[in-house]
Amino acid sequence: MRSAVVFPGQGSQGPAMGSEWIGHPAWHLVESASVVVGRDLSSSLVSPESVPVRTGDVQLSVFLVSMMAWEAVRSRLSTPAVFAGHSFGQISALTAAGVLSFEDGVRLTVVRGKVAAEAGDRQPGGMIAVLGLDNDKATWACSAAPGECWLANDNAPGQVVLAGTETGLARAAQRALRLGARKLIRLSVEGPFHTPLMLPAAEQFARYLSASSFSIGCTPIISNADAELVSRTTSWATVLADHLISPVRWRATQLRLLRLGVDSVVELGFGTTLTSLARRTVPALRRWNVAGPAAARELLTSGGL
Repeated sequence: MRSAVVFPGQGSQGPAMGSEWIGHPAWHLVESASVVVGRDLSSSLVSPESVPVRTGDVQLSVFLVSMMAWEAVRSRLSTPAVFAGHSFGQISALTAAGVLSFEDGVRLTVVRGKVAAEAGDRQPGGMIAVLGLDNDKATWACSAAPGECWLANDNAPGQVVLAGTETGLARAAQRALRLGARKLIRLSVEGPFHTPLMLPAAEQFARYLSASSFSIGCTPIISNADAELVSRTTSWATVLADHLISPVRWRATQLRLLRLGVDSVVELGFGTTLTSLARRTVPALRRWNVAGPAAARELLTSGGL
């Protein structure tokens, strides 16, 4: 079997998103990450009353749940054919593939969240999911606000995300509805991610990444910025910095899995965002989601992978 292991990004969070992992051996990753950042990270993972909101807290929480899921299945899961991560999930994929150590993955997550949040504070804006428009129509909707709205995520057929300033989003949303969009959903994020408005964040992140250490992974990784397999000579520092201003080409990433001969997708992290997108884009692939220990056991005992 040829499986792709994929990791969700910001947006895949919820109350008590990590509580199922309490008492599991993989919980030690939360303790290790808390040492790295110098504060207790467990509260944002186990509180049923609150959901992480600030960009940095969200990304750390998403990263830790994904890494606990990977820790739970990695020793008994057949070697994946390829790794991929949606948006911020690219860092989770690099960590799972051994390009980053776990500690460096935590540090990069903290810095990425910080510079992204600061850029969002300086340039207020947001993101809107648009259902029912193809890529071309979504791009045309953005043209209602030149320099203020862009296609940020091409996730699946009929599911895209626009990002930009508040004025730009309002204008693009009106045109999207006139073009036949079925539904518009405002996303709970703090900035216009994956657009040129995040250039200050990309520049700050690039300076940090220039001093970071990257190893050569043993498993291929797809960059969601262009849906291409990343070569061993690629500078991950450049890829990750550019990623903050580049649109997420997740639909193309999923189609690349088919061309690589992958027959199943395993999503590691809270929620079912990526398996849902796979159902729409590559329905022939088998789909698994591991959000907690029970799902990890089911995956490993099913004999399906």
